[in-house]
Amino acid sequence: MKVTKLVVGILQILIAVVILVQSCSVGASHAMEDKTSDFGGTFGIIAAILFLATGIVYIATRKSKKLGGDIAGLIMMLITWIFAITNAHDYSDLQIWGWLAFIIGVGFFVWHLIANKKSQAK
Repeated sequence: MKVTKLVVGILQILIAVVILVQSCSVGASHAMEDKTSDFGGTFGIIAAILFLATGIVYIATRKSKKLGGDIAGLIMMLITWIFAITNAHDYSDLQIWGWLAFIIGVGFFVWHLIANKKSQAK
């Protein structure tokens, strides 16, 4: 689990950069089109910040046997998921990033719960 959290944390930081670049370009295009009703770019930036924060949390807590880092990651990824899937109108990639956030957040939390139950059973 330590190596997986490290790798996923690094990948989340890289994905955050991609999301940030995409969101800035979507926001700039909306500004040029004078399209003030779509907030996909803004929520994309929020998603990028949450991906970055979750990646840092996963890297920092990769050696921890407690659930604190996974709970924090789960909450941040669920917030990202909600923001992303509800605001992906023009910026359809945001929906992909939202579902990826859901899979990562829930996946790590469930995996850590199962690993803790197996270690307690021994």
